[in-house]
Amino acid sequence: MSMADRMRGMPERPDAGLKPGGEMARCVTLRVGEAIIFKLVIGLVGALSLAQPAAAQVEPFPSSFQSREIQAEGARLHVRIGGQGPVVVLIHGFGDTGDMWTPLAADLARDHTVVVPDLRGMGLSSRPDGGYDKRTQAADIRSVLTQLGHDHAVIIGHDIGTTVAYAYAARYPDKTDKLIVMDAPVPGIPPWDVIVRNPMLWHFDFGGPDMERLVEGRERIYLDRFWNEFAGDPKKFDEAKRKHYAELYARPGGMHAAFAQFLSIRQDVEDNKASVATKLAMPVLAIGAEKTFGKDMAVIMRNAATDVTEVIIPDSGHWLMEEQPAPTIAAVRTFLSRQ
Repeated sequence: MSMADRMRGMPERPDAGLKPGGEMARCVTLRVGEAIIFKLVIGLVGALSLAQPAAAQVEPFPSSFQSREIQAEGARLHVRIGGQGPVVVLIHGFGDTGDMWTPLAADLARDHTVVVPDLRGMGLSSRPDGGYDKRTQAADIRSVLTQLGHDHAVIIGHDIGTTVAYAYAARYPDKTDKLIVMDAPVPGIPPWDVIVRNPMLWHFDFGGPDMERLVEGRERIYLDRFWNEFAGDPKKFDEAKRKHYAELYARPGGMHAAFAQFLSIRQDVEDNKASVATKLAMPVLAIGAEKTFGKDMAVIMRNAATDVTEVIIPDSGHWLMEEQPAPTIAAVRTFLSRQ
């Protein structure tokens, strides 16, 4: 069912007596000393582990992929590149990073050049003070492609990545061969004014210094809300992924930048209202998850483009690559093979 349909339905052991002195007392004293030493060792190990950077807890990209740090205007983007052939860009959203795309990237790299950035402020990219409107971030993606020596590309986005992908296609239509958007509304594109009233989307206006103080040290709790409530089956977003992404978002400035992605939506609305006056002409694939945005994805994109293919991924919530990677990859493959 659609997101709108979904929201209408939503012994302690007592101490043994011991006499002072004697063999038993000496044994207990030794055991207490050993316990103290053990705790000190465990504490030291824990402190050392906390001092380490966030370790990859998700499926790694194929060894053929390389990572680069690419300087766009006002931000440095962490980018993974692999494969050979027509260029495909994979743009992640909130609650994850470019790491979410590993299964699709590995598949497409067999016959495509795959470019996977972390958006500004997210993952391993830099965290500038501004530039979180999606038109600016589209320019980030364009700068990455240009510096890599690529002119044309297929642009694929999920969640916030959908809004960046749309902004890219609208800003650089002659450089966008095809556009694929996954399970997220596009600010300003009808029926935006209806969708934005959905109670589950309260986080669009959540941010600012006090909200950052509220979430600091509780990033995992905040993120769990998204991984649980927007999933068809929360267990599909496993503990390893949750730990990995929570550590990345807990880095200094991580949540400030994440909130900025949403607080820029009001500017995105105005930018997209201007852009939608000219409908996109390139082929567009609108993928909706059955248990979240579903058919609404195609409704949105038909208001913004002239050639839209609709696909609904059955038995999936918002986290398509975690919940139903195989049918999602198949849908992308089928669309890319169309002439």
